[in-house]
Amino acid sequence: MRRPLRSGAAMLLAGATLALAGAAPALAHVDPPAPAPPSTPVTAPPAPAAATTALPRVGTYSAAGADTCLGCHDAPALTAIFRTKHARPNDPRGPFGHGGLQCEACHGPGGRHAASGGTDMAGMVQFGHDAPASHRRQDAMCLGCHQTDVAQQWGSGPHAGAQVACTDCHSLHAIKDPVQARATQVEVCAGCHQAQRVDLLKPSHHPLREGKMACTACHAPHGSSAPAQLVKNTVTETCTGCHAEYRGPFLWEHQPVAEDCSNCHDAHGSVQPSLLKARAPFLCQQCHEGAGHPSVAATPAGLAGAGAAPSVYLVAGSCTNCHSQVHGSNHPSGRALMR
Repeated sequence: MRRPLRSGAAMLLAGATLALAGAAPALAHVDPPAPAPPSTPVTAPPAPAAATTALPRVGTYSAAGADTCLGCHDAPALTAIFRTKHARPNDPRGPFGHGGLQCEACHGPGGRHAASGGTDMAGMVQFGHDAPASHRRQDAMCLGCHQTDVAQQWGSGPHAGAQVACTDCHSLHAIKDPVQARATQVEVCAGCHQAQRVDLLKPSHHPLREGKMACTACHAPHGSSAPAQLVKNTVTETCTGCHAEYRGPFLWEHQPVAEDCSNCHDAHGSVQPSLLKARAPFLCQQCHEGAGHPSVAATPAGLAGAGAAPSVYLVAGSCTNCHSQVHGSNHPSGRALMR
């Protein structure tokens, strides 16, 4: 006999009730969840103290000035600056004058550099060939004081155009700047001007190597409107500043002399006497026709004269044997520069 579906559903319900009744004892031992505490503001833990003090901002000057710098930079080559014009304490125009910035007047503010133990160079200016600062920035430190005396034409000169910095020639920490001493200046200039160094080693030269003359006697290294940075407007005007006996004006002028001394002379040195570019008569014949003139080279047998004794004025065939006043003459009969 089949049971009604209702009786089967009742049995399933009774089984589910018994299962829940058997699980009840285990659930009775579970503690209810604890009530949430009232909300409170959460405070972050304090940050650990910084290991080092923050560096000063870029552009900060050191508190003790040169005393701060000398704590590390005490080499004799650097402290020699205290025996130069730049370190005079009684000169208000100098960096070490009263209220001056001392070392930082040239090298820039070094407060950050000092606080970092010498590792941070931000804001400072280093000088020299290998310095990271450009030659313009290096020069700007010098020109800040020297713009009105020696560097008025520096910007338009060939040294500035070739990116030569002031410190390429000048040594500010040296007791005596080599380029400002007549005996040592030529070595500084010849370090770059190699061709002129070679000329100065030739037999005929100006007495630069002997220390009796300096390059700046003729040239203005900081700039000039004259050619080759000459101290005067022309070559002739520069030369006659010392060789006044050839200045003139003359009654009878020798045109190449009045035009340019370098037509005949090489100012830096020559293997010919008197700094000449060539010996006479070859130098003279570069302008004057020599055919039929006694200056044409000849053997002793071919020289004009009385018998075996040729005229002494023709011996060696030099033009200046007769034309002795080659730079000019004031004699009424000196048209041919012979007297």
